[in-house]
Amino acid sequence: MSASTMSLVSFALAGLGLLLVGLQVWALRSHLARPARTAGSLEGISILKPLCGVDDDLQRNLELFADLDHSRYEVLLGIKDRSDAAWAVAAAAAARWPGRFRVVLQQGEPGTNPKVNQLITLARAARHDILVVSDSNVRVPREYLRDIAAHLESPEVGLVTHPIAGVGERSLGSLLDNLHITATMSPGTVAAKRIGGKDIVVGKSMAMRRRDVETMGGFESVKDVLAEDFVLGVKVSKDLGKRVVMAGLPVENVNQGRTVGEFLARYTRWCVMQRKIVGPVVYGAQGVLNPVAFALAGAALARDAAAFALLAAVCAAKAALDGASARALRGGGFAWPMLALVPVKDLFFAFAWARGFVQDTVEWRGNRLRVLEGSRLERPGREAEASALAADPGAAL
Repeated sequence: MSASTMSLVSFALAGLGLLLVGLQVWALRSHLARPARTAGSLEGISILKPLCGVDDDLQRNLELFADLDHSRYEVLLGIKDRSDAAWAVAAAAAARWPGRFRVVLQQGEPGTNPKVNQLITLARAARHDILVVSDSNVRVPREYLRDIAAHLESPEVGLVTHPIAGVGERSLGSLLDNLHITATMSPGTVAAKRIGGKDIVVGKSMAMRRRDVETMGGFESVKDVLAEDFVLGVKVSKDLGKRVVMAGLPVENVNQGRTVGEFLARYTRWCVMQRKIVGPVVYGAQGVLNPVAFALAGAALARDAAAFALLAAVCAAKAALDGASARALRGGGFAWPMLALVPVKDLFFAFAWARGFVQDTVEWRGNRLRVLEGSRLERPGREAEASALAADPGAAL
């Protein structure tokens, strides 16, 4: 195939990618346009919030959970041990709002997923029957719990999750991350649900009834997988025969000081997880959702003025589409100078996507873990140890 033909194919794929991204934007904006729901009864709710280190503006993040519009709720702050830097912030919140916050120390280490290890302890300590998992860098509007309660009034609903808006950027890495969360990940998850009928649960905010969690085997059932949120969504449908609801109320992910290296590491981990969940064929096909990368390849192959003009047009169109998603999710969206960095963000993500094809190990919360099929986790070295033990059983003695 000649370079000119390959260039045309690349630009055709870029055009297809823009069309698909446009469909995602339409799905997101249609979803958010639905009227908010209000619960008829106010059942007690326990918010499970695992902490690990001091996230950006953690104190303010917790403050916003002290005065939500719900009369019966508690916030459980999970800490692995007192040496964690988040301990002091959590203890201060519990002292300031003793009727609202409780600090819960993790009991044991039953699995390889450090977040789920905390959730297991937090669920046991929770007093109420609705369990809401909320990450430590998440902020929510005051009506958040009422919205959740309204959805869970239907016995057919087994899990409620929310679209995410990235906010608070003060560094280049955080801007790239917030752009990606707001303009790529959230439209993608909403479109997967509304257009494809595919449940993609966002673990930063998910709510379930205690009895449903227990029927699925508790959080213990996902203690050894990286994508515990996705797997729980599958289990809601498969094990319970219930629905996953993507609520229409966005929540915020606070990200202020991330470096570009941390952005790459985060999305390399996410890409490895995606490949292990959906398989290499579907994972590879997802690459078409990055039209900037294909347009750059087309321009590099053609190397003429028309090709570079097409590249600029694709970059501008992608920035405009991302801007439309951001305005729907986070008020004023992103300023145009920020949106000008969308092509840069997409090319960094293309690099992470390529690494996701060949990489199997990830770094997460200070742990180095190997990701297996279905996003199951193991600590590197266990396979070698198992092989050695099989060859020489006496080595264990």
